[in-house]
Amino acid sequence: MSKFLFVTLPLNGHAYAAAAVAGAVRERGHDVAWAGSETYLRPLIGTDVTVFPTGMRPYRGQRDRGALALKSLWEGFVVPFARFTLPAVDRAVREYQPDVLVIDQHAVAGALVANRYGLRWASLAPQSMELTRPLRALPKVDGWVTDQLVRLWAEAGLPTGSYVDPRFSPYLVLAFTGHALAGDGFAEHFALVGPALGARPDTGDFDRSRLLPGRRTVLVTMGTLANDLAADFYPRVMSALAPMDVQAVVVAQPEVLPDPPANVLVAPRVPVLDLMPTLDAVVCHGGLNTMCEALAHGVPVVVAPIKHDQPVNAAQVAAAGAGVRVHFGRCRPEQLRAALYAVLDDPAYRAAAGAIRASFTAAGGAGEAARRLAALAEEA
Repeated sequence: MSKFLFVTLPLNGHAYAAAAVAGAVRERGHDVAWAGSETYLRPLIGTDVTVFPTGMRPYRGQRDRGALALKSLWEGFVVPFARFTLPAVDRAVREYQPDVLVIDQHAVAGALVANRYGLRWASLAPQSMELTRPLRALPKVDGWVTDQLVRLWAEAGLPTGSYVDPRFSPYLVLAFTGHALAGDGFAEHFALVGPALGARPDTGDFDRSRLLPGRRTVLVTMGTLANDLAADFYPRVMSALAPMDVQAVVVAQPEVLPDPPANVLVAPRVPVLDLMPTLDAVVCHGGLNTMCEALAHGVPVVVAPIKHDQPVNAAQVAAAGAGVRVHFGRCRPEQLRAALYAVLDDPAYRAAAGAIRASFTAAGGAGEAARRLAALAEEA
């Protein structure tokens, strides 16, 4: 039996996949502990797993777009979060003595501590931003991010000459996408395992009785960090949906959409994975988590990317023929409606989504990630 310490962020798109992998690791008979926000993690991982608390540091840089959004992500969250959690992650490693650390690419403190103690570590890539390196097209931004990481490396007391990019483990990188979307050409230690799907916190207050069996169903979700940015987008979606012969579930606070059309159910919390097998289309912001969950169920998507890796994901799904990309800021209701009719009525989109589903199944998901982590521990 080996010991694995998971280090992630208190963000659903990151933690859900990590939790699914951790669950698969435990099913193989290994011991798992976490370093993170206990308040956030407990509903996700249960009460029988050890958590070394790091506290919570919220990210508030949500309104920026484009290159500014990238800078605010790193300047307003990733770098401060690394400094804030570094002492706690260090204590967790000294107390737990893991064989392998499993670290979200944006939970940089975990990689710093792994290198501090010479431990093997694996990187989790729940986004395409680091995986496909689109920042290389923005050399000034890419250089600025690298400067932040080098500074954190030095602040952690690590020798400059031994610098390793904390986003990319030299041992194993687990990416929650597939070659059907992200393409080929990755190094041998990169494993594109597809989405890692596991148990989610209960959303028992969701009213399923309003969903009619046999009627085409659409899910609209713009992610947990985009509610303020989506305030103008949601009304346009409502106008698009109102005349359509579909029923829709929109993930939003009711006060954001106080008077939805009769065919739209607005709910703040939705059991997304439970609904996926019943869906005919998903409208989303292009977060890799939501997009790949839809495609893992063969559901085509309409993608309105906002920031970070979302434009990359939207381009990938459009190129694969499994969805339609629309402009988040300028798309009019009639354009949204046309995009929805396209993915609902043209069987080519569902066929392409089905092909991606098959490739994800072959990639292995959480089980394959756990297998590779176990192999890494054996090498330690």
